Amino acid sequence: MIGNILVGLVALIHCYIVYLEMVLWDTPRGHKAFGLTPDFAKASKVLAANQGLYNGFLAAGLIWGLTLGAAGFQIKVFFLLCVAIAGLYGAATASRKILFIQTVPSVLALIVLWLGW
Repeated sequence: MIGNILVGLVALIHCYIVYLEMVLWDTPRGHKAFGLTPDFAKASKVLAANQGLYNGFLAAGLIWGLTLGAAGFQIKVFFLLCVAIAGLYGAATASRKILFIQTVPSVLALIVLWLGW
């Protein structure tokens, strides 16, 4: 139960990231969220939208796992691992903030799921 709630929260975080990267990237809100200059945001808008799409796939996979109930355990674990690995890479290459926004929630959800809570 708690595990599924955490999986849902990770999925919601990724839905918001999709919105930030695909819709708000080249706006003051997107600039603030990602620490961008307007020129860089404009030049990288297409790349950000592509990145947003990938985050959308992560959210979709987590939601798919949730819709399957207990039968979706392995799917949830797979997509949470994908989120955690992507978060580690992002923290190492882009911003440490990603570690706390993406990796920590996904690892916490993994642990709680694994414990069967």
